[in-house]
Amino acid sequence: MNGSDHASAITIRKSSDRGHVDFGWLESRHTFSFGDYYHPQQMGFRSLRVINEDRVEPGRGFPSHPHRDMEIFSYVLEGQLEHKDSMGNGRVLKPGQIQLMSAGSGVTHSEFNPSDSEGIHFLQIWIQPGKKGLTPSYTEWHPRPEQDEDAKVLVISPDGRDQSAVIHQDAEVYRIRLTKGRAVTHDLADGRGAWIQIMRGSLTLNGVALGPGDGASTEKAGALTLTAEEDAEALLFDLK
Repeated sequence: MNGSDHASAITIRKSSDRGHVDFGWLESRHTFSFGDYYHPQQMGFRSLRVINEDRVEPGRGFPSHPHRDMEIFSYVLEGQLEHKDSMGNGRVLKPGQIQLMSAGSGVTHSEFNPSDSEGIHFLQIWIQPGKKGLTPSYTEWHPRPEQDEDAKVLVISPDGRDQSAVIHQDAEVYRIRLTKGRAVTHDLADGRGAWIQIMRGSLTLNGVALGPGDGASTEKAGALTLTAEEDAEALLFDLK
């Protein structure tokens, strides 16, 4: 398969087309339908159901609320995120760290910005689990120092290999971090789909240009090549 063939199989979700809400203390952009934002053609991608890019003012956040039958994780870009849940977990996440909560049969949690002076910028992502009614659980991924500049790092997987956070779904999530001009590849197997969400900077996916907040998907098997047009950071989802 040549590059143009694979480029034509890529669907782009532009940052500017996302849903947008601004409550003062919270500004959020929704890749897929969420809350009061509804778009019948944007209900998710395979098991990936929610990608919200949130900015929360100092000292504000989401009070305790319930979830069930959803795998929910947060990736911190700037600031700190304080998590508490009904399983007894209490953590403060820093940039580059991930928390993953399996809501299963039911759990409550809260997420706050503990700083009184700095905002927080993070992604909150929901993936549907492979089974309903699971026992709730909690897991994290923290980058090892030697991984800070790795181009491609596995951060979430079903089996927890390479110290990744564990998800109850046939899904793998990779953090992509590239300096300008650097490239990395990912082989997408038959029957699977890939979603790439750009968090910072700009890159090309098989020659297709993507900027901050853009998403792109493909269900065509073969090699995906990500090349940084400028320093860039992204998440790559490999989904059944």
